[in-house]
Amino acid sequence: MNNYFVIGNPIVHSLSPVIHNHWFRKYNIEGHYEKKKLEEDDLKNFTNDIRNNKNINGANITVPFKKKIINFLDELSSAAQTTQSVNTIVKKNGKIIGYNTDVSAFNETIKNYIKNKFDNKSLNSLIIGAGGVTSSVISSLVNLNKINNTLYIMNRTKKKAEDLVLSGLTSSSKRPKVLDWGDIPQNLDIVINTTSVGLVKDESLNLDFSNYKGTNNTLFYDLIYNPKETNFLTDAKKRGNQIKNGKMMFLLQAKHAFRLWTNIDVEIDNEVLKLVDQWLEFV
Repeated sequence: MNNYFVIGNPIVHSLSPVIHNHWFRKYNIEGHYEKKKLEEDDLKNFTNDIRNNKNINGANITVPFKKKIINFLDELSSAAQTTQSVNTIVKKNGKIIGYNTDVSAFNETIKNYIKNKFDNKSLNSLIIGAGGVTSSVISSLVNLNKINNTLYIMNRTKKKAEDLVLSGLTSSSKRPKVLDWGDIPQNLDIVINTTSVGLVKDESLNLDFSNYKGTNNTLFYDLIYNPKETNFLTDAKKRGNQIKNGKMMFLLQAKHAFRLWTNIDVEIDNEVLKLVDQWLEFV
């Protein structure tokens, strides 16, 4: 039996075991997937367990370990190297290799929306947060090949956002503009929450959008999928904005990770979508 894990802290919200164990059953693979709550001090031992245990073949990484895990890996994929963010671990020939499937997953969720809404138009985007997944979102947005894109970023700790944009993630001409917390630009096309604020019920970013003068076309996108509607999204909906949660990004990054582990290109079909929705209603 091949064993896989998702590690993080908190981890109770993760539906990764539901999805991956469903795919193992559907494709008749002898695999088992479970979630594991770790502390930062556990990361070295965890990666050594993967390296030394022939029955452990990989793992997913979620908040807050997507950057911290890198120190204990043998190699990085090109996307993981560029973003300095890992969400998938694969064991190959005794080596522990870190991959980033968040970039491609986010890109797939946003490109069709952008094409339909903003084709042949410059794009103004605000990213909230500077954590492990933020570099993946930046990497995706700066490569959309749009003319005169403007990308903003804000984080409670401004220096963390400044360090991120100066990390070599993008060329100097494409670097996001770092804003003070709460300094919200007008007429944005997309506002993306990349923080973990909202995983716990009733958590709020404490950002005041009451004076925001964007149009109803502004998309507020929260990468959190559980709960399916955070306060960030609820407030945006009340203002008449469009909203999107992280369900499809979650499923797409899982699909890409599953292919890395098994060489099987699974479908995100109605059965999978219904399964996730049922669990979201349950939790």
